[in-house]
Amino acid sequence: MIKRALQAAEVDVIDSALRTIAFGKQGLVALDHALQNGLGGPFRAAAELIGGISGRVIVTGIGKSGHIGKKIAASFASTGTPAFFVHPVEANHGDLGMIAPGDVVLALSWSGETAELQGIVSFTRRFSIPLIALTSGEVSALGRAADVVLLLPKEQEACPHGLAPTTSTLMQLAMGDALAVALLEARGFSATDFRVYHPGGKLGAMLSHVSDLMHVGDSIPLVRQGVLMPEAVQELSRKRFGCVGVTDDEGRLVGVVTDGDIARHLDVDLTKMPVDEVMTVRPKTVGKDTLATAALALLNQYSIGALLVVGEDQRPIGIVHFHDLLRVGVA
Repeated sequence: MIKRALQAAEVDVIDSALRTIAFGKQGLVALDHALQNGLGGPFRAAAELIGGISGRVIVTGIGKSGHIGKKIAASFASTGTPAFFVHPVEANHGDLGMIAPGDVVLALSWSGETAELQGIVSFTRRFSIPLIALTSGEVSALGRAADVVLLLPKEQEACPHGLAPTTSTLMQLAMGDALAVALLEARGFSATDFRVYHPGGKLGAMLSHVSDLMHVGDSIPLVRQGVLMPEAVQELSRKRFGCVGVTDDEGRLVGVVTDGDIARHLDVDLTKMPVDEVMTVRPKTVGKDTLATAALALLNQYSIGALLVVGEDQRPIGIVHFHDLLRVGVA
């Protein structure tokens, strides 16, 4: 049915998609211009207001604005700004109790005249809870009531009838992301902080530290400086990491013997050679607090399969293999 309808209307779906993207780009360009010409002051005020509260950001909106609001609340919460979404209709039936002194309300409404928001707006005015409006209606009911108005430029929707929210929701989403990232940067929110809120999935794996993945104790392939190569080969074979670390009498790492090192010396009698003559000196190592992504970058950069983990005194404390990164989803 859909195929026949498209054929009857002679619609080129690619042309339609390109027009939609073009309208979206036009909206973002207008938003960029607005931030540099008038919107910047309210945006800064909104960021400072949110950054100074002791409570949470309560995001609200209905329809497509509500869907965008849920995403904005999720972005705030995952980047260190406590936030959650309250449906305005549910708020009128008891969920206003979720809003408390110390909170700030971020209300989304393209027109600013959304009737369902009246209850939550009145509540903020009654209890002196700061209200930020994200709207294109400067003199709308929401705009007049708000403490800070993030006024969005009125750009044409991609919908040919000008009815389905498309360009407008893209601009709302962009403003929400901009606020979340501005607050993240202002707080100095680090990758370590980020992992606290993202422990699962590939993102959580990427934010893991080497200490979360490394093999320790007797699992570390090590031999002493000066031993003959057969001992190193046996250790390499037992531990199966493709390398063996070489330590001095103080236990500090001075080199590493890899499969590649052995291959490069197959033209000599390895049984009589000390590891010192075969090992690679100054091997690539990482610390236990190195991010798994950084360890992976080193492995890829130098085309190696494993990294010895050393402490500040250069004594080996672990080893991490490419397969460990692959297993948890980093690679």
